[in-house]
Order: sequence, then structure tokens, then C-alpha cells
Amino acid sequence: MAGAPNNSETTQYPDLVIVGAGLFGLTVAQQAVEHTGARVRIIDIRDHIGGNAYSYFDEETGAEIHKYGAHLFHTSNKRVWDYVNRFTSFTNYVHRVYATHDGEVYPLPINLGTINQFFHAHYTPAEAQKLIAGQAGELAGTDPQNLNDKGIQLIGRPLYEAFIKNYTGKQWQTDPAELPASIVKRLPVRFNYDNRYFKDTWEGLPADGYTKWMERMIDDPRITVSLGVDFFDESQPYNKEALKAAGVPVVYTGPVDRYFGYELGDLKWRTVDFKEVRYDEGDHFGCPVMNFSDADVPYTRAIEFKNFNPERRERQNPDKTVVWEEYSRFAERGDEPYYPINTDADKALYARYEAKAAAEPNTVFGGRLGTYKYYDMHQVIDTALTAYEEQVAPLLKK
Repeated sequence: MAGAPNNSETTQYPDLVIVGAGLFGLTVAQQAVEHTGARVRIIDIRDHIGGNAYSYFDEETGAEIHKYGAHLFHTSNKRVWDYVNRFTSFTNYVHRVYATHDGEVYPLPINLGTINQFFHAHYTPAEAQKLIAGQAGELAGTDPQNLNDKGIQLIGRPLYEAFIKNYTGKQWQTDPAELPASIVKRLPVRFNYDNRYFKDTWEGLPADGYTKWMERMIDDPRITVSLGVDFFDESQPYNKEALKAAGVPVVYTGPVDRYFGYELGDLKWRTVDFKEVRYDEGDHFGCPVMNFSDADVPYTRAIEFKNFNPERRERQNPDKTVVWEEYSRFAERGDEPYYPINTDADKALYARYEAKAAAEPNTVFGGRLGTYKYYDMHQVIDTALTAYEEQVAPLLKK
């Protein structure tokens, strides 16, 4: 994977430049080469491809580490499922989450098992529904304006305060009573013992890792990747101004406010910090993801990567494991943006940036950062396939 030359006057530009080697950019690159034979240059400021889905193998434990937090592939979109299976097979992994509250472990999402364990009962589905409805108390039938009251209205005070209130407070670094109700439109409660986290048709993890999958997507001599290259650095030829002057089509997947020099203001994001802890034991939690619902634990959840891939046990260290504790906070410039905050003010600001983006010649904006949206991986791929067909392909035919 080459670095970029630094003399734009002698650069022979490709047919398409893609800024960002995440799933959106890789999908567009693959489609452009497959359908038009275009020559594509992908640049990324990071030292790896794959965006936030990038993973690597830990030498001590044999675990596949998801560098930017747990990434779990699931979809009910057949177009996406058929597409990704061209580049990887998937394990039969099914995601299940557990939560520690008050020294006890419960299954999530909240289901009949959670309810009966929490209340030390054996409610039937109908009895549990009646119980939860009655626990909304004085908030039943009202229109709560803050998250705290909305949560109580949706699932009753006891379950809300045990599993949602403090977890959400840690996520947002804000008292839920001061957060808008719109953040939590619904809280799923299952009145059966189904603790599958996702309800999609297909689910699994790439059999030989995320990075191998993505390397295969761009395994074509017409695609060149330049890592450690900053789109806004005018000392290298694949910069914003040079490409604009040369009329080269660009797919931009970086932060949309950064593209326009933050001239309308900064869009707000939450980010995540990780603290790595290593244990001299083969398995610490017995599951891949453990939420911590109580306020006295400063992190929101812990990820034990070995447990995502039990099929690799023979290749993993039976005496060591690695866990990442996850801490949530508001992002500042320079942080990795993870989740758009999406207040009304943020939505209004993005609408103004979106209008500017639509008017930008020869440029397609995509991905989480480019469109200020939270996407799961299958949604990124789906929007990239559509963007290629509707926006990028016409640019390549000019």
C-alpha cells in the first residue's frame, strides 16, 4: 500500500479518489472497478484500512481485537448479505449480552428471564406484561419530555432504575432527567425467554477476521491504497484543492464539518475510550460483552474478545485473556467520533452542511462521518451500494 507522492504537478490522477478506507469507501471502490474498470486511489489518514471495523490479532492471547470496539455483523438485507459473502464466510456467532447489577448477572435485552430473576418470581408472559404496565405509575399515559420519565413510562421504575438509568447516565455523562426523551423512543422488553440481541435474518462474524475480509474487497491492481495521507494536507497531491482543480471525482467519508473547515460550527459526537486489562486466566467473564448497569462502576461495559470466537479455541492461549473496559464521553476535535448526538440543534446544523455538500461539484459524501448518521455495518454497505449506483457511476461516465 503506497504512500502518496508529493508533487501534484506531475501526478497522473486516477479516475476516482476515495477519502477514507472504511466500509463505505471500500465498497464504492470495489463497485467502481468491477463495473467500469476505473482506476481508483483510496487515501486514509490512519495506518490501516477498514475504518472502525478494523481488527488485529493479539499475540499473547490469540484474540481478534476490534480496535474501535465490538463490531458484530447482522442484517436482514439480502442484497447486503449476498454482497459480503463474496468476500468472506461467517461464523455462526449469535450475539447475547449480559448485565451486572447489584452483584448479580442478568440477561439482556430485558426479557422474561430478566424479569423473573429480578423479581424472584415465575411470571407468565401475560402476568409480566401486566406487571410492567402497572409499574409506570403516575407517568402512564403521559408525554414525558425527559429521558428519565420516558424510561419509567416505558418499562416501569424498578427495571428502568436497575438496567437503564445509570448505564445511560454513564453513556451521556449527564443525569437522564436532563436528557431529552427523544433519545430513547422505545426500550425493548421481550415477554419470552429469547435473549438474542439482534432479530436479523443473518448474523455472524467474518471467519478469518474483519481485516482479511476488507483486504479481499480491494484485491485488484486497479485499486491503490495510500495510508497516513491527510486529504487536507496540500503538500501531497491527493488533497482537496488539487483534486478539485483537476476535476477528479471524489468520494468523501470524513467528517462533513471538517470538509467545510467547520465554517458553520462543529457537529457534536460522543466518543469512546478503552482501558485494556489482561488476566492470567483463560476466560474472565464467560461471555463476549458484559454491561455494568450501576453508577459505582465507571465504565459502561467490558469486551472479552476471545469469547467472540469459540471456534478458534485451539489457536488461543488457554491461560490468558484480554478485556477492554469501555468509557463513554463527549468528543472534542481530534477525538474519534463514534455516535452523533443529534440534538435538534445538531440536526439543524447538519441540514445546512448537507445543503453545502449537495452543491459541491464532483463530490459524493458518505458513511457515518460524511452524513452525520449512526450506521451499523450492513447499513453502511447498503448506502454505499446505492451511492455508487446513483451518484458515483454517473460521475465516472462523464
